[in-house]
Amino acid sequence: MILIKLGGSIITNKEKPLTANVPAIKQIASHLRKVKEQYMIVHGGGSFGHYWSIKYDMHTKPDRYSIKGVSVVKNSMVELNKLVLQSFLQSKLNPYCLPPTDFIFGNRAIIKKVKEISKIADAGLIPISYGDVMWFGKNKFYILSGDKIMGMLTRILKPRLAIFVTNVDGVYSNIKAKKLIYEITTEKPTITDVKMDVTGGMSRKIKEAMNMSKSGTNVFFVNGKTPQRIVNAINGKEFEGTIFRG
Repeated sequence: MILIKLGGSIITNKEKPLTANVPAIKQIASHLRKVKEQYMIVHGGGSFGHYWSIKYDMHTKPDRYSIKGVSVVKNSMVELNKLVLQSFLQSKLNPYCLPPTDFIFGNRAIIKKVKEISKIADAGLIPISYGDVMWFGKNKFYILSGDKIMGMLTRILKPRLAIFVTNVDGVYSNIKAKKLIYEITTEKPTITDVKMDVTGGMSRKIKEAMNMSKSGTNVFFVNGKTPQRIVNAINGKEFEGTIFRG
């Protein structure tokens, strides 16, 4: 199993609310046709979920948020997910919508349900999940990021590798000089976040990637604007990006 996270920064225009980057999604999907082993997609919220989360002041901490806000955020994520599914179908792939509520209850993964994901992929489908607003219990909700889902899935599925697809080449030690870190060991990267992001942006991705690599999974950060790099990372070929060595 391979886990691929399509960041909101690559599948939407984060600077323009409620705008999907459909050409980028289709370009990535067309390249994924070259992948011959089973994989799962998780995508972020970008200018859909994040936009409304900020409007309604909703965060990753469980709380009694606006019920109207919960409804609007969830609806926007379903809308974005539908666009991703359509793009994959149009690229002659077989996506299978897998909302996080199918395998997560409260803030915990349901192990038995997660293990079924491999069987869905074995059947020839591409499971596609996404960050979402989740019911926590006691009238509380919280924002679950796609990055957090990646961490949860890695602990249970033990994927061969995981890939975070963003709109930059990888992790930079110097963002201004565009000095790319090719392999993360002990060097601490300097990170700058996009303002419109309630789930932690690049800092959250790096934290999850570090934890995922500690469990033995190689984790790659690649630029989705050059989707061949995703295929190269999967096939063990030389590519431009950052690797967190498992």
